Amino acid sequence: MRPLAPALLAAFAAVALALPAQAQNAGQIAQARNGASCPRCNLFQADFAGLELKGKNFSGARLRQADMSLAIMNRSNFSGADLRDVEAYGALFSSASFAGANLTNASFVGTYLQGANFRGANLTGANFAGAEMDRAVGLTQAQLNAACGDSSTRLPSGLRIPAC
Repeated sequence: MRPLAPALLAAFAAVALALPAQAQNAGQIAQARNGASCPRCNLFQADFAGLELKGKNFSGARLRQADMSLAIMNRSNFSGADLRDVEAYGALFSSASFAGANLTNASFVGTYLQGANFRGANLTGANFAGAEMDRAVGLTQAQLNAACGDSSTRLPSGLRIPAC
């Protein structure tokens, strides 16, 4: 081992210890799974699959890599939330707000999104194949150009989405 290697390792360790923890918060996840609103919470990789959490506030929350498959989250607020890499297969998000949220690489395959608000949301790489969103609001062609869907994706009149 070269003499510089131990010094570099020590420096990397010091930097790693100084960074804030990014792991999930099990207590916040448990509260949210039990029906509590949790704005600005750290719900990283939370399992909400199959749960009914209508009208909850998750604005500004970190929900990255969460599983929301087959969940019912109608009228919930995800504005400004980090929803990157979320799996939401077949979920119900009627009238939910995703305004300003980051949905990069999220999967909304077969999801019900009627009345959902996407104003200012980042949809880069999001998959909306089979999604029902023809009454969604705040969608722009530029947002949809960065996402993908299929022939069964239902969009507001005049908008289209590239194929996945």
